[in-house]
Amino acid sequence: MGPRWKGKDAEAKAFAEPMSGIVSALQSSLATSECKGSISGCRVLFKASTEQSELLNRACFGRVIVTSQNDQHWYEFTLQEAFYLCYALKCLKIVGDDGVVKTSVDLWQFMISKVEMFPEYFKAYAHLRMNNWVVRSGSQYGVDYVAYRHHPALIHAEYAVLVLSERNDNSSGRLKLWSDLYGTIRLCCGVAKTLLVLHVLGISKDNSPVCLENYEIEPRIISRWIPEQTREKKTDSKICGEAKTHT
Repeated sequence: MGPRWKGKDAEAKAFAEPMSGIVSALQSSLATSECKGSISGCRVLFKASTEQSELLNRACFGRVIVTSQNDQHWYEFTLQEAFYLCYALKCLKIVGDDGVVKTSVDLWQFMISKVEMFPEYFKAYAHLRMNNWVVRSGSQYGVDYVAYRHHPALIHAEYAVLVLSERNDNSSGRLKLWSDLYGTIRLCCGVAKTLLVLHVLGISKDNSPVCLENYEIEPRIISRWIPEQTREKKTDSKICGEAKTHT
């Protein structure tokens, strides 16, 4: 469907401040301060400085927690966001209930204990983030993620993302029936998004995040076939071809 910018100056603003640069600035700020987040159930809580809060908002990491103290900036990270900041960007340390900083192996095992398909979800999340996509929850659309080219304030989400697994090919039974596939595609069309399926290959039951290096992502874009539009395109192509032949 292509990018749908919000406002005439949105594309220029995004071009002037690429997401890669914003994430790099956030990474530097967090690493310099040796920041720590704390585990709370299936989330990680983090207290940010004013500068870090601005960068987190611009990079679209975490969700702001409203408190009665206006001078404090608290954020709630999903497990995927927290592990990405900790393991991939190496700019955030995470402590457990005992106050001890968890190693990457301990943290990996904790994440898997909370979410069985965490390796697949994280690999897909990291794949999109490393390609400079902004990734947010897609639960409101019945998918795993939605992906933006830049900050959601500047552009609408372009992709609705489903994560499928090689080790558990059913993946909760999604897209196994034509009716499910058709319904998902129609929903995506209704909200002007393209369905992107990320199939994670090479899954193994490794207790270390090192196994992520062996995982591969097989992306597939699935769109709705509309016969009327197909006929129109063929007709246009034929006319263009004939015009080119006669010139």
